[in-house]
Amino acid sequence: MQAAHGLIVDEFIDDALSRRYLAYSLSTITQRALPDVRDGLKPVHRRILYAMLELKLDPQSGFKKCARVVGDVIGRFHPHGDQAVYDALVRLAQDFAQRYPLVDGQGNFGNVDGDSAAAMRYTESRLTVAARLLLEGIGEDTVDFRATYSGEDDEPVVLPAGFPNLLANGANGIAVGMATAIPPHNAGELLDAAAHLVKHPGASIQTLMKYVPGPDFPTGGVIVEPEDSRAQSYATGRGGFRLRARWEKEDLPRGQWQIVVTEIPYQVQKARLIERLAALIETRKLPLLGDVRDESAGDIRLVLEPRSRTVDPDVFMESLFALSDLETRVPLNLNVLNAEGVPGVMNLRQALQAWLDHRRVVLQRRTRARLDKIASRLEVLAGYMTAYLNLDEVIRIIRYEDHPKAELIKAFRLTDNQAEAILNMRLRALRKLEEMELRSEEERLRAEQDELQAMMADEQAQWRAIAAQIAEAKALLGPRTPGGARRTGFAEAAPQDRSAVLEAMVVKEPLTVVLSQKGWVRALKGHGIDAADLRFKEGDAAAFVVPVQSTDRLILFASNGKAYTLPCDKLPGGRGAGDPIRLLIDLDESHTPIALFVHEPGARMLVAATTGHGFIVPQDAMSALKKGGKQVLNVSAAAEACVCTPVRGDHAAVIGENRKMLCYPLDEINEMSRGKGVKLQSYRDGGLADATTFAAEEGLSWTDPGGRTIACKDWRQWLGKRAQAGRMAPRGFPRSGLFAPRQC
Repeated sequence: MQAAHGLIVDEFIDDALSRRYLAYSLSTITQRALPDVRDGLKPVHRRILYAMLELKLDPQSGFKKCARVVGDVIGRFHPHGDQAVYDALVRLAQDFAQRYPLVDGQGNFGNVDGDSAAAMRYTESRLTVAARLLLEGIGEDTVDFRATYSGEDDEPVVLPAGFPNLLANGANGIAVGMATAIPPHNAGELLDAAAHLVKHPGASIQTLMKYVPGPDFPTGGVIVEPEDSRAQSYATGRGGFRLRARWEKEDLPRGQWQIVVTEIPYQVQKARLIERLAALIETRKLPLLGDVRDESAGDIRLVLEPRSRTVDPDVFMESLFALSDLETRVPLNLNVLNAEGVPGVMNLRQALQAWLDHRRVVLQRRTRARLDKIASRLEVLAGYMTAYLNLDEVIRIIRYEDHPKAELIKAFRLTDNQAEAILNMRLRALRKLEEMELRSEEERLRAEQDELQAMMADEQAQWRAIAAQIAEAKALLGPRTPGGARRTGFAEAAPQDRSAVLEAMVVKEPLTVVLSQKGWVRALKGHGIDAADLRFKEGDAAAFVVPVQSTDRLILFASNGKAYTLPCDKLPGGRGAGDPIRLLIDLDESHTPIALFVHEPGARMLVAATTGHGFIVPQDAMSALKKGGKQVLNVSAAAEACVCTPVRGDHAAVIGENRKMLCYPLDEINEMSRGKGVKLQSYRDGGLADATTFAAEEGLSWTDPGGRTIACKDWRQWLGKRAQAGRMAPRGFPRSGLFAPRQC
């Protein structure tokens, strides 16, 4: 179809959108989100630094308004909004965001509280020593240049990068279908690792980690990530690092104490951190924390007051680490653009080697540029020497000939450059002393030329030169320079009792948990509640009434042989009938609870099925983290679990549905975490009715329906071996066939 203003092309919208979205994706990946592995910069940061270099904002020069810098950047190099460029410039100047700031700012550039910088018309900036190191040699043909968006200027494709800025300052970015997250590192350590890599190109990640043990954040903190996990992250280029605030216990009079936080994790805003801690106090999610105060001035000083001095400081801090940004996880995703502009994930060694390869290219290009200058100068010097040897004739030609340049070239076989240099020579250069200086300069240049040519022909000489440059960079950014020492420490996270930490995050108060026969559960405040005073739905009654603390965990054992864990602080309140237990756990309607008890670490339970099989299981093995519970007793389709009783004493007593009872030592029953168990009692008809445990010296007893305890004085008449049939129960044994009533 032909239109009035050109050709209209018919195409499917899917194809058109796919092609255009692909172009947008590639632009986002290469021009916005991912840094270059060689200089560690994105285009906007590279353009800011180059524009500041063009404005001659060296570290020793004066400051200029940031508005001037931003104007040059958006007018010459970066066709985007001024606020976006200014935000990027501000981040380069923030010492709490950049490990090695590339912009030296004067004025309000924001703070760790999260306050924004002043407007660009108020702030001033210039380059830092680190930025000058990145730009060093850029005017000596060390890198390629390309036309800017307007075509009026040129901009560098990459900077010479005198130090490994990618890892030193890190980077973050989100592209289409990929992202990057690189934490900052210590430049001195990186340079040491690079120097080792120059000598040993095949060095392993473990060897490089002797020099680079982990990130080094500008805000300090303590890394508690295990060494093997850090090594795995550096080997794959993907992973993360657990970072905690640095804190110390400060003793106060009369046995009181408080915690003082002096360093917070990287990229955590102090104001928001305090707000979060205050919210934990208000919502009572952290009852151990009494108050938080910000006493920061130049340095960070957060004061955390415990509600009680009897709490352990380590448990106190562990609860804070679990609920607040005092502990964060800093991701590592070393996804960068390589020298060809192709995105990919690199490991630590590959990233350092890519920087070293770039430095070698820079060295070679710089050397070639210098050799070209030397050759040009030697050519001019040769022309000068010819002029000195034929001075009278040269003067005559210049004075009398109409075309002196052509005549000089013809008379002395000079090049165009030599003839031009002779014609531009000043009269004062004709003195004898100048001739001697020219000969001396020629000797120096030829010596330098021989040295540079020898280096270009010797790869090892090139790497020695790079090693020398690394040493010079370390002298500028190493640990002996201001701000060059490592700020982030390493420590192992102290093993803490998880139950103690969870208990610390819950207000401890007495509760009574009530589970009805129809499966409704609720938690009433206080102890000493009489089941007769409780109200239930019509046709319902109490099944279990258990006094607990809000910090306790209940274990429910059901007829399907599964154990379920219920945190008492998560149970519904005492208003009404409560909530169905099956909303809290995945318990099928065909199965019912047979036991509900408080989890006691180290305690043991006797579990058994109607088939007469059972075993002893530790309560710790019954604890389940999932809603679906944990299978403890394996039961067949025709059987179900019927016994779950605490193990107390040294003997067991079992009774079948046939009312035959058997007693034997507990050590005849296996202890295991899961299974079918062993045969507890044999039956010709029916199955197991109940089981209990007791101490031989105290004797066997049971509870009648009236709540009275009945002692069996001659229980040894029923003493035998496990799996025997037993004999008829004694007179007075409850008709229910149970040692204790199941319902409370």
